[in-house]
Amino acid sequence: MERTLMMIKPDAVAAGHSGAILAHVEKAGFKIVGMKKLHLSQAQAEAFYAVHRERKFFGELVEFMTEGPIVAACLQAEGAVKLWRDVMGATNPAEAGEGTIRKLYGTDIGRNATHGSDSAENAAIESAFFFSGLELVG
Repeated sequence: MERTLMMIKPDAVAAGHSGAILAHVEKAGFKIVGMKKLHLSQAQAEAFYAVHRERKFFGELVEFMTEGPIVAACLQAEGAVKLWRDVMGATNPAEAGEGTIRKLYGTDIGRNATHGSDSAENAAIESAFFFSGLELVG
């Protein structure tokens, strides 16, 4: 079994889509082994997205991710990283497949409803950012 981090971003939380997105998670066969709702501080968002610090969009990303609460969850399934990325759809909702979360709930490339780890290695790092080992059950 593999684990991955998923986040419901501030745009989707504010729009009331958290429950529907979590329903997609469960329908896709994931086990939710940890979940919390929180409001990231600027320092926390900068730390989480530090890999993007030198990119043009970094400031805008941090501002967006701190504008309201997020839901972070650690998901478990066979091939969890790839499976979650398939369920989310393409980063740009306009290019996402029908029925994917980003197609259904994203509005543009920046406000695309969800985040998912891009590798098993990053999933471990990102999950540890939000959850201690004691908070993960499963």
